[in-house]
Amino acid sequence: MLTNRPTYQVSRRASYLERSVLRGLLKHAVDPSLISLAGGLPADEDLPTEQLNQCMNIVLKRDGAAALQYSPAYAALHEWIADYMLRRNIACSPENIFITNGNQQGLSILSRLFLDEGKTAVIEEAVFTGTQQGTKGVGANVVTIPTDLAHGADVHHLETVLEQHDVKLMALIPDFHNPLGVSMTENNRRRVAELAARYHVPVLEDDAYSQLRFTGRILPPIRAFDTSGYVFYLGSFSKMLAPGLRLGFMVIPESLQPKITVIRESIDLETSTLMQRTVAEFLHRGYLEPHIEKLRQSLKIRAEALMTALDKHLSDIATWTVPEGGLFTWCVLPENVDTWQLFDEALDAGVVYIPGGAFSVNGGHKNTMRLNFSRVAPETFDEGIKRLSAVIRKAL
Repeated sequence: MLTNRPTYQVSRRASYLERSVLRGLLKHAVDPSLISLAGGLPADEDLPTEQLNQCMNIVLKRDGAAALQYSPAYAALHEWIADYMLRRNIACSPENIFITNGNQQGLSILSRLFLDEGKTAVIEEAVFTGTQQGTKGVGANVVTIPTDLAHGADVHHLETVLEQHDVKLMALIPDFHNPLGVSMTENNRRRVAELAARYHVPVLEDDAYSQLRFTGRILPPIRAFDTSGYVFYLGSFSKMLAPGLRLGFMVIPESLQPKITVIRESIDLETSTLMQRTVAEFLHRGYLEPHIEKLRQSLKIRAEALMTALDKHLSDIATWTVPEGGLFTWCVLPENVDTWQLFDEALDAGVVYIPGGAFSVNGGHKNTMRLNFSRVAPETFDEGIKRLSAVIRKAL
């Protein structure tokens, strides 16, 4: 037993990192006693459990121990992703694909590649906490840009920042933004690619949600407009298939493969070959499109149920984004309402959300909240928003 408490001298980089508020709140997001509008999780019934089980069994029977060993990158998965990217107007080959343990790891790798301590990165002012950890967490000087709730990241403001600062990396979420639920217009995507080329600044395009569009046309990625090689596309199977797969990919230049590989090796050696082979089997059996279509329909029904409940119970005191896909809507309340302060009262009332301030880089957005619609049963939204409305109105 220690008689004296030791004093540890941690690195500067460790001191830059802040705990994600979302992880602390996740226990509430999966609490069956609560109506959870908090997490970014799919409904259990929307997961392709049977098909993934079938594919894993096939892989284990066919490949045996090879599926459980360390192994080189699984070529069949690279080939499928390269073809998928071509269908999204991104010219690439299997050699341009780099497999990751999800988009968060891709963000971490590229931040290490392009950012030194004190160098400048551009991110959106209200953004997923993982984006903040991946940039601020390596000691970067973060400059923020606003996000328009109709058109996505403010490209005019972005251009001003690029003119005034020596920016080394910019990270953007173009489709169904987390937490705002909005998407960048096609013209703004083209403009970002042009700005990246003009100022020679890499763009990290975090695209976890574009395939979850249930209304309107799927827009081309920013990378589709890239003619200079400065846009780095990050894709993920976590939202398309299942979060627990922890499987994503990057589209990168071949010339950077060696450096990115070394950075990856300093984090972990590789992504599970069992998961890579299982997902590749799922894809090559043609299971993805039917699954995605089913998922889109489920999300559409749930989103419409949430919109109806918001309109019924909160339309006189709040506004919100109307999602065309993804998992979230962003709700704005009167300025005197602090959603952090209301959080415990909402828990007592049996409903949970994420306070908007959890996503704010500069400490604002206290009168906002992120609401998730992917997990709750459609018939439950009315009761959930009714409870939430009662809590909010007490604070007015």
